[in-house]
Amino acid sequence: MDVSQYLEIFLDESKEHLQTLSDQLMILEQEPENMDTINEIFRAAHSLKGMAGTMGYKRMQALTHEMENVFSEVRNNTIKVNDNMVDILFQCLDALEEYVDNIQNTTEEGDNDNEHLVKSLKGILNGQDGEEATKKSTAGSSVPVSEGEKEKWKSIKIGSAEYTVIQAAKEQGKNVLGITVYVQESCILKAARAFLVFKALEELGEIIVSVPAAQDIEDEKFEYDFSMLFVTDSSIEKVAVAVKNVSEIKDAFVAPFEYDDKKAEESSQADVQKAEQKQAKEKSRETAVATQKQDGKKPVAAKPVVNRTVRVDIEKLDVLMNLVSELIIAKNSLVAASNTEGTRTAASEHIEYLESVTTNLHESVMKVRMVPIESVVVKFPKMIRDLSKKLDKKMQLFMSGEETELDRTVVDEIGDPLMHLLRNSADHGLESAETRIQRGKPEVGSIYLDAYQDGNNVVIEVRDDGNGIDVEAVKEKALSRGTITPEQAENMSDKDIIDLLFKPSFSTAKQVSDISGRGVGLDVVKSKIESLSGEVEVKTKLGEGSTFIIRLPLTLAIIQALMVEVGHEKYAISLGTIQTIEDIAPEDIKFVQAKEVINLRGTVIPLVRLNEVLDIESSKSPEESLIVVIVKKGDKLAGLVVDELMGQQEIVIKSLSKYINKCKIISGATILGDGEIALILDTNALI
Repeated sequence: MDVSQYLEIFLDESKEHLQTLSDQLMILEQEPENMDTINEIFRAAHSLKGMAGTMGYKRMQALTHEMENVFSEVRNNTIKVNDNMVDILFQCLDALEEYVDNIQNTTEEGDNDNEHLVKSLKGILNGQDGEEATKKSTAGSSVPVSEGEKEKWKSIKIGSAEYTVIQAAKEQGKNVLGITVYVQESCILKAARAFLVFKALEELGEIIVSVPAAQDIEDEKFEYDFSMLFVTDSSIEKVAVAVKNVSEIKDAFVAPFEYDDKKAEESSQADVQKAEQKQAKEKSRETAVATQKQDGKKPVAAKPVVNRTVRVDIEKLDVLMNLVSELIIAKNSLVAASNTEGTRTAASEHIEYLESVTTNLHESVMKVRMVPIESVVVKFPKMIRDLSKKLDKKMQLFMSGEETELDRTVVDEIGDPLMHLLRNSADHGLESAETRIQRGKPEVGSIYLDAYQDGNNVVIEVRDDGNGIDVEAVKEKALSRGTITPEQAENMSDKDIIDLLFKPSFSTAKQVSDISGRGVGLDVVKSKIESLSGEVEVKTKLGEGSTFIIRLPLTLAIIQALMVEVGHEKYAISLGTIQTIEDIAPEDIKFVQAKEVINLRGTVIPLVRLNEVLDIESSKSPEESLIVVIVKKGDKLAGLVVDELMGQQEIVIKSLSKYINKCKIISGATILGDGEIALILDTNALI
């Protein structure tokens, strides 16, 4: 059976069930008697088993089957949850995640049977008192099936059409077989199992008739068995093996079908009677509906339960976003064209309406693309638990703001940087239990992950109550490696020294571990965050802890920007980074260490002359007042000197190709209303 068409659904749902298992196991570890949690774990394992069986992933099915057995006994209070069991279950969860990763990468589950885990789970079952475990493991196979039940296919009534097919098959030397199939009582996907049986049989021959009817079987309108008549060239043994190979099939009974003319006549009469009864039922229903209408009553109909969410491929959303982008460019062109006429015509009203529609459409598409960061952070509690065991440190993770939403493309990329920072807090940040007690701190270290929206940005903070960053140790390491000179070290502030941690291959770990200390942590974090047009800063206090603050834009596709001119070229600056716009007289410019600065309301701000940075001749004379755009990055300010302000505009960001991405101060380009291209300045890089 080709199950590739269901692979995406299988992966999505498997990941959801694995996340449920992870969350509930974390709760179970703290509350071993919590029956809601136990039931939830049982359901997740049961669903995973059914899905894996349907897709033909036998190893995954076998492992989840044993997990389900264990939790069945826990639900029955015949086994008690203990620390050893929880550890084994977490190992099972890791194994299942490995299976799902393999399936995602190769469509195959791999060849790891995880026998040690299966044995451990069986050991949990066998270590209990009473007969409950034995009953469970042998359920469905120890109850004998009577001869009558084996030959339920004998009660199938056949009409003249079926008789003709059977006769033709016998003349061609084919086998006509009666088959009765029993599904395990614990099976929750009976229809799926029956479907797989039908598919297996159709490869060997033709099903003439089934009881219940195929539609009823598809709708799960049957107990735990169904029967059919089957025409095939294959042997009885081969047919039986094909059916029994389907998972969760308890047994299958196959025998030659014997037929006589008297039975055919009875069946034909039965068919006629059934048709007449069906007609009578339909007529009585029509009469009842008509009567209800006359009485002014509406026929009672069952209200269907509908799912309120749909899964949409991100590529489809990208296409939609691109179309919205083109619409905004077209709108900008119309606005530019109407402005050149110089008079307000009827067209202007239409343009205003188009502006309103495109803005609303853009916002709607952005909302569709927004997803809670919960999908990323939800896996971190288990990671901290594993780190706690591996590092032999007591720690706990507190999270808030999981419902904060970000663009899907940003959420997909943010997982690794956050994981680096959390590992960093666990390994470098938190002290050992003994050290914490000596310092008068709680024995259990705390790591916090908080997310919240701040204007057009989302801020994510990772903090801990650990040791903090030892600035002197960082300085010594930088000096010993030649990263900085002794003269530079003299003049560096604590913040400058901490920023050294973001340099490539810079690590203060005394020994390399598989958790951190390979020098590929904070530089990766910084480059990833900045590639998402974000920024990262650090606040730390020795002995009290550190806070890493990540600031990310809500969207990477369409932004509000200030359009400026430098020389005769047009540039865009994101409004989100702009603090104020100032008019500065030339005589107000001062010099600090031979660099131009201004003193703005008590704050010294360095100036960046864009005409010099961009190598363009300024269109303004030196005597004229300067137009200075004050921009901010974290707690740093800078003043960008421009020639002219063109006004605020909604712009579509078009990324530069990899051939022209060497220039760090340009983050992209946009197409203006008149068809010109304006480059977008990256103020973070400029600062």
